[in-house]
Amino acid sequence: MARSQGVEGNCTSENALNTVDLISASRSQIDGSLLAATREVLGANLDFHGADSSYGSHSWHPFPAKFPPQLPEFMIRHLSDIGDLVFDPMLGSGTTLIEALRLGRRAAGCDIDPLARMIATAKSTTIDPDATLWVGHKVVADARYEYRQNRHLLETELKSRFDEGTYKFIQYWFPPRQQLELVALVQRLEELPEDGTKEFLKVVFSSTIIAKSGGVSLARDLAHTRPHRDSEKRPPSAFAEFVKRLDRNIATLSRRDLFSASSALTERDEGLRGMDEGKGENSVAIHDALAADTGLPSSSVDLIVTSPPYANNAIDYMRAHKFSLVWFGWRIADLSGIRSRYLGHDAISGVRGLGLPGQCEDTLLELSDRDRKKALALRRYFEEMKSVIEEMKRVLKSGKPAVIVVGSSRIKGLDVETHSGLAAIGESVGFDLAGIGTRRLDRDKRMMPARWGRQRQSQIEERMHEEYVIGLVKS
Repeated sequence: MARSQGVEGNCTSENALNTVDLISASRSQIDGSLLAATREVLGANLDFHGADSSYGSHSWHPFPAKFPPQLPEFMIRHLSDIGDLVFDPMLGSGTTLIEALRLGRRAAGCDIDPLARMIATAKSTTIDPDATLWVGHKVVADARYEYRQNRHLLETELKSRFDEGTYKFIQYWFPPRQQLELVALVQRLEELPEDGTKEFLKVVFSSTIIAKSGGVSLARDLAHTRPHRDSEKRPPSAFAEFVKRLDRNIATLSRRDLFSASSALTERDEGLRGMDEGKGENSVAIHDALAADTGLPSSSVDLIVTSPPYANNAIDYMRAHKFSLVWFGWRIADLSGIRSRYLGHDAISGVRGLGLPGQCEDTLLELSDRDRKKALALRRYFEEMKSVIEEMKRVLKSGKPAVIVVGSSRIKGLDVETHSGLAAIGESVGFDLAGIGTRRLDRDKRMMPARWGRQRQSQIEERMHEEYVIGLVKS
């Protein structure tokens, strides 16, 4: 088991960038306890400011609030061995899974967000760069031909492809030219075999819509999940954007030491069976499941590294994700249904009245005095996270750690101290609390709708400048 020596809580940022290179002693030489090891890593400088987080597949698609890959890499190096199973029950864009695979671990993850699963699957699947580049350019060439020669067929396809609600959404958010270009591209993608190349190209397609620099819709700020329509916007050609992002993503495959995954299993049952059989040192399973109902075997996981959503729907992923998902056959009504099941959704209908630790109850009581509805929504969040943490404890092996990276929220002027609440929940379900580390967010890397400095223009900006790393160990 690789571990670092002399990692202190007050180490400099420069030292933090080199922390993973300091690993030399075995865990048994230091203490022999993963509880002590987890305490040590939580005391390190976990900011990773200035580190390159765009290597490999990490930069293929925008995704808000994802942590830098150096953070799960650091935890995986220190708290697991080669061949161990690393699990992320809220996988997002798959950062933990990619780092686990790159470091020779097996990986499993789940998420109910279809775009998250699509991105993570593509990023964790081995492809032939040259062959994929050729296929991608052929997709564009064939789509261009359809656009030039058979535009009337594309117009017919556009009208028949979507239900009424989804069609209205597309008409409102996408200019006529881009609508036809996108339907031409997606038709060509649908003709491809179901393999890693197709998954990769679907992510390229999605990134032409959900983009940091505007994308091909009339929406602004999609990458931050805060879309607003700009009728003056002149989006680029979807064909040109597809080629640009295709070439850029393929180019990243030659950077740094990438993993070689033996398989990418996207069907839940097949993925779980692969984990049961220990299928390949670098195998990965990605399944559609709630974080509180993963379906993994009990006591099968060696390490969990995950980052839950912010409380009270501070980042509404589906507001942006639906812009690309509708082109892959998802209906707006169905996506709204998935959104209502998100952990951290601001609805109050799911409150169950579960018993919560005193830390949580005190916060809820104080918030209720300010806004009863907000307090109920936060209670739902804590209750759902309790179910998630119970599931994490079930799937972990005895003595193994779970690392939860979470930000707090300021609701109605009250810092609800989400990290303290989740730590208390962890202890209440039987985890040992190793500690809580703090990391200051890198404004340029975290894709948060926040500004540094004195003037902050919204409540969301007041709560996203640091986050907390909770270490729990199953006794």
